Amino acid sequence: MDRPSKSGVREIARRAGVSLGTVDRALHGRQEVSEVTRERVLAVARELGYQPNLTARALAAGKSTIRIGICIPREIRFFYDQVRDGILEEIQRYSHLGLEALYEPVPSLGVGEAAAMRRMMKQDVRAILLTPGHPAQLAPLIDEAEKKHNIRVVCLASDDSTSARSTAISVEPRLNGTLAAELMARITPHAARVAVFTGMLATEDHARKVQGFVSGFQRESPAGQIVAVVEDHQEERQTRRKCAQLLKAQPDLAGIYISTANCLPVCETIEAHSAAGRVRVIATDLFVDAVPFFQRGVIAASIYQHPYLQGQTAVRLLVDHFLQGAPMPNAHYLNPSIVLKANLPLFREIAG
Repeated sequence: MDRPSKSGVREIARRAGVSLGTVDRALHGRQEVSEVTRERVLAVARELGYQPNLTARALAAGKSTIRIGICIPREIRFFYDQVRDGILEEIQRYSHLGLEALYEPVPSLGVGEAAAMRRMMKQDVRAILLTPGHPAQLAPLIDEAEKKHNIRVVCLASDDSTSARSTAISVEPRLNGTLAAELMARITPHAARVAVFTGMLATEDHARKVQGFVSGFQRESPAGQIVAVVEDHQEERQTRRKCAQLLKAQPDLAGIYISTANCLPVCETIEAHSAAGRVRVIATDLFVDAVPFFQRGVIAASIYQHPYLQGQTAVRLLVDHFLQGAPMPNAHYLNPSIVLKANLPLFREIAG
């Protein structure tokens, strides 16, 4: 039912050990009740089968607009376009509840994000979805948004765990790296020499993927060796140059793990140096331009991070928080999927 009866409200109050007024405030997302009490009331309401009407909740809260700021990179477009679409399409689904998007993208990870965040904080946003490229620099701004302006900050596709951000949504990064390491150990020879390409080790997601891969490969391939961890800042020209240098310096290189979606310049360089088939690639995520590299055997597998679902999930958590008073989880990790040539058509980037 959309609203509990008077007797239902009394039963919720009795079981939760609170007053009728507290039940009303908790059910309607008002501020004059602690999070602990609100969650206790909502838990009892759920036990009694009460499903709140979100539209009524939005009207009762007196909020005609819930503006959500979006600060994610444009590049790498293969990945971040999917995140963006997940966010914007989900906001559109909830537009009847007053959700509105304020889109402030940055050119690439770590470029201009502080300035974009400051602009959004001045435009009456109630939440900011952010991909922190330089978490150490952004932490004070995130703390200001949360503590001074009561703006919920959600980190997407990477984290700023030392800040006061409300939550983070991603595929669990160490698991991502660990899965890649196990796959790499299975497809490369005994005592294989392998390398890692990542964006920036200052970015929490990138650093934790590398940590997961390093520890996982040492465990799965004790005789193997990681000969290089290459930061390419997700810039294609830099990636090609550094990959060419690596292939020349390591003629017996057996594998490369690419922890970001920036796999195309690595794969193209491998083919240009006639190393296809000898150097096996474990990539990250999926897009149409990568399919030929699967088909030609350059990419053996990819760790899929569900970018569209990450965007969707962020909006859904905010809707539950603002309109139902649901607490934000400290982090929301998605389970990565493994992409092989056989299951390529099943992923939305290829099927759609």
